[in-house]
Amino acid sequence: MGDCSNTNKDERTACHKGGRREVRREERREAILDVAERSFYEHGYAGTTMSAIASRLGGSKGTLWSYFPSKDVLFAAVLDRATRLFREEMAVTLNPNGNVPEAIGKFAERFIAKTTSDDSIALQRLIVGEAGRFPEVGRIYFERGPGPSLDLLARFLAAAMERGVLRQEDPLLAAQILVALCNAPWQQRRLTGIAGRPSAQVIASDARTVVRLFLGAYAPE
Repeated sequence: MGDCSNTNKDERTACHKGGRREVRREERREAILDVAERSFYEHGYAGTTMSAIASRLGGSKGTLWSYFPSKDVLFAAVLDRATRLFREEMAVTLNPNGNVPEAIGKFAERFIAKTTSDDSIALQRLIVGEAGRFPEVGRIYFERGPGPSLDLLARFLAAAMERGVLRQEDPLLAAQILVALCNAPWQQRRLTGIAGRPSAQVIASDARTVVRLFLGAYAPE
């Protein structure tokens, strides 16, 4: 909400009303995303319709479309919200001027915790199940999730290589290898349902192994 203090009475009233409308609109948007997220997870991309979401919200389809003009846009917004906090955390963790082993360790631990969570597994199953029939689902997911995270990680590794902390190699490939090491212990077992979510202690131990293997592979010559 904007600053309404430096105005006359009528302007302050209008300002406060506008602020309340903005808050209500944001609350309504979050409610739509809550319903849409559940629907995508439960019914898949193909099985989710704008009409069904509007019905579950108890409003008109026109109201829903005023926020999200297509199912693609709505799906992208759901993914943005699901990955936003992780991207923000990674931007802080991957400080290009910070301690490289420590940052990689924190990244590995948070990445494993994120990608083995129940919500993340449900999302990954949704993408795998739908991307073959609906390529836009895979594209939207990659553009909102793995793509930006890989770019952020690659920039961090490139800076470490420039400083001589890591051996000079393709930073994007190095980022992909680091992510693969993080995924190796749990991704397939979680996706196939043969393993539950790992404990914090197990995640921390796996992260230390990832750091040791990665730094060993990219140690300066």
